[in-house]
This record gives sequence, C-alpha cells and structure tokens, in this order.
Amino acid sequence: MHTSDYTFYKPCSPKIRPMAGRTHLQHAVPITFGYKCAVYLSGFYRHLQRLNELESRCLTVQFGGAAGTLASLGPEGMGVRVRKQLAAELGLRDPLITWHVARDNVAEITNFLALIGGSLGKVALDIILMSSNEVSEVSEPFLPHRGASSTMPQKRNPISSEVILAASKLLRANAGLGMDAMVSDFERASGPWHLEWVCIPDSFVVCCGALHQAHFALSGIVVNTEAMVTNLNSSQGLIVAEAVMMGLAPKIGRRQAHDVVYRACTISIETKTSLFNVLIEDREVKGKLDEETLRELCDPLKYLGCCQIMVDTVIDNLPEMRQLESGTVWDRQSHRHDGPQINVVRSNY
Repeated sequence: MHTSDYTFYKPCSPKIRPMAGRTHLQHAVPITFGYKCAVYLSGFYRHLQRLNELESRCLTVQFGGAAGTLASLGPEGMGVRVRKQLAAELGLRDPLITWHVARDNVAEITNFLALIGGSLGKVALDIILMSSNEVSEVSEPFLPHRGASSTMPQKRNPISSEVILAASKLLRANAGLGMDAMVSDFERASGPWHLEWVCIPDSFVVCCGALHQAHFALSGIVVNTEAMVTNLNSSQGLIVAEAVMMGLAPKIGRRQAHDVVYRACTISIETKTSLFNVLIEDREVKGKLDEETLRELCDPLKYLGCCQIMVDTVIDNLPEMRQLESGTVWDRQSHRHDGPQINVVRSNY
C-alpha cells in the first residue's frame, strides 16, 4: 500500500475543482474534488501509522509447548532463551509470555485489514454514486468492453468499485471471525482459534485484491469537472443557504436569519426560482444586505471554507507518509515499491 499509488490525487490543472458536498445524499455546502480526495488520503495515512505499530505488537514468535510453559525444554529459563533465539532467527519479536490463548494480536491484524477495506469501500461507494448517469462526475478508466453488458451496449459499469465494495464487506465479516477466535477455553482452545485458518489467509487475499482494483480505478479515474459545476449550480443557489444565513445573522440575529433563509429556500424550491432572486425581493433582507453582498454570499466559489488549506496540509504530509511506507516490514524486506511512482505536485484541485 503506497501513497504514490493513489494517482487520482495527482492534480490535472491549477484550477479549483468545485463540486457539491452532499449529506444524506442531498446538497449540503460546496466543497472541492481535491478536498474529497484529501479526506480519502488521510485515512490511508492513518493506516500506514497503524501498519508500523502492528509490527511490535503482532509479529511475535509463537513457541510455548503444550500449555505454554516451555517445561519440556528444562529448568532455569532454557525455554525462554530458546524462544528468544528462535524469534531472532525468524525475524520476529520475542513476546513477554506465551500467547496460545491471547489472540488479540491476531484479531488486530484481521481488524486492520478490515479497516483498509472500509476505507477502500467508502471510496468505491462514492465512485459508484458519482458515476451514475444522473450525477456523472467521475468514472472508472475506460477499456473496450470492460464493464459492458451482453444486452446493453451503452453500459460502462464501475466494475472495480463494485468488487472493492464486496471485498470490504468480506473483510468486515472476517474481522468478526477473528474476534470470535479470541474467546478460547483454558490454556489451549478446543476449536475457536481454528476460525483463524479461514479468516486470516482469506482477509489477506481479499485485501490485496481490493487494493489492486483500487490502484486500477484510481490511477486512471476520469473527472468530469463540467458535470461537477452543473450539479453544483443545479439547486439554483440553495447549496449556499448556510452562507446567506451566516451573512444575515449579524444583522438580524441567527435564529431570525435561519427562519428568513428557510422561508426563502421553500419559495425557491416551490417556484423553481433561484435563491438570490427570492432573497433580493425579501423585505427582511432589503436594507440589511445590499445586492453586491447578497450576490457574493450566493456564489458557491466564495463559500469553500478551509478546503484548500486542508488539502495543502495533507499534501505537506506526504513526505512523512512515504517515510512510513519505507518503514513497513514488508517494504524493508522487498526493498522496492510495486507500482508506479508519482510525484504529487501542489495545485488547487
């Protein structure tokens, strides 16, 4: 898992990509596509932190004998010394004590993989929704006949995202099996830990598959900026109702401002009139906000908040993310990165 693989974040031009931020599947406030992508990327930064922390807790040797006491190797700590040497030869950590029936370290691994699956699933679900014909803001890379239908030639289904979404569900289910395996009896479980034989290898295979599909989908994702702008403006200014309310609040009080803008939004929806045109005729707004101020408050590009600042913060953190990548156990063993190396250049996106 390398940050350089997430090439969807590579800027395409120096222009801001405004789009509608959505809550409960409805327009909320304006955001930028770069902000959305930076939120995705921040999750994988935390996963890299977790991955480096896992090594000390979970990559420990298991060597304990029948009930974990190492009695068969003789007195005076011989068993502990053998275990320590075995750990060194295998490149694993020497645990404080036998962990036959303390399976939290194993469960942590399956839950970590499930967390990766959850983050990938969120990205996949967004792509699926944004690639619907009604929204049409992004789409997966096009290859001839990929995602096509045997009866509907026009189809370009988001195949990778669908696979990722299914994989994320499997990973969460396997995490539950790992938790079940923790509940074991006495000093050697009578069966629960056998669940790990299923959930551990399956989780690694499924997670690798999901990451592979994510690399394909995100490295060539198609961004339809025109559709983003069209959708942003489709509510005729309703998406900046909060901005108008906050601008009006110092003049008449927040609660009254909310009621005024709420009424204006209702009229806008019912009459299919822009929010600006409704507000400019409102007697409670006249005299409080001049036309220029009101027009500025109704401009989605003027209500992006701290989007760009937070995007810049994530980009500034990329060197640390790459340092975390190079610190992972399998990256040290392989001494190489699989996948393309992309230099992320700062840009408004």
